[in-house]
Amino acid sequence: MVKLIIRKEQRQAQYYTEVLSENVGLEMTLIPGGTFLMGSPEDELERNNNESPQHRVTVPSFFLGRYPITQAQWRVVAGWEPVERKLDLEPFYFKEDPPKKLDEFNLKAFSRWDRPVERVSWYDAKEFCARLSQRTKKEYRLPTEAEWEYACRAGTTTPFNFGKIITTDYVNYNGNYTYGESPKGEYRGQTTPVGYFQVANAFGLYDMHGNVFEWCEDDYYDSYENAPTNGSAWLSKYKNNTKIRRGGSWRYYPLNCRCAYRYGFNPDFKSAYIGLRVVRVAPRIIP
Repeated sequence: MVKLIIRKEQRQAQYYTEVLSENVGLEMTLIPGGTFLMGSPEDELERNNNESPQHRVTVPSFFLGRYPITQAQWRVVAGWEPVERKLDLEPFYFKEDPPKKLDEFNLKAFSRWDRPVERVSWYDAKEFCARLSQRTKKEYRLPTEAEWEYACRAGTTTPFNFGKIITTDYVNYNGNYTYGESPKGEYRGQTTPVGYFQVANAFGLYDMHGNVFEWCEDDYYDSYENAPTNGSAWLSKYKNNTKIRRGGSWRYYPLNCRCAYRYGFNPDFKSAYIGLRVVRVAPRIIP
């Protein structure tokens, strides 16, 4: 029998709530700056060559959404004045409350269900950030790929921020497939409410593994040769280049949930397994 050891830590996280409407807020968590090793080591199970070479990156402090952007948050912002393009108020595939069969313990933890938004393109995600910035007079944007991986790892170096194995008790992915010594699990076939598993990483972030992939700012390159080392977005001169997605999803395999996993998609692409999370640039002086 495989003994599962999931690393859990409790730390205090500094965050604020951006009020979007009377009943909807956006929780933003402070991610302290630091240096980390980006990418995967050559001996990491089921790694891809595009995760090489590993390289040290120094990331300044920033605020990152505590959860992926939810359907409620999307509805509010999509109703605001456009900046460059229109947004569908309800683009998502999963529009109904999740079924009651999801375990009763977690069911009781939510006063209302709030799934992550999905079926949004990279361009839609950029418009969402532009509207947030315009309305709040603060700089909101998509995370850079380096910021995303740094925040996901939260000081860890293992394939997942809780260790070397993964289980559907903590992450929403296709549990019909396994990773290393990880056991088979449940395939829910749908998104779960954000924070459903009530397990955050050491930075206080939820759902960095699984549920929905998340768009990043960067263009896609097939290796890290000549990648920035200051946490900035890696952009090419081509306007419509493929864009990075990170984090894994409810539909895909556990290997796609690894901290280092990366892949590129056309910025127009929309799917029921891709959403977003937002960054706000931190003030120069953090109290």
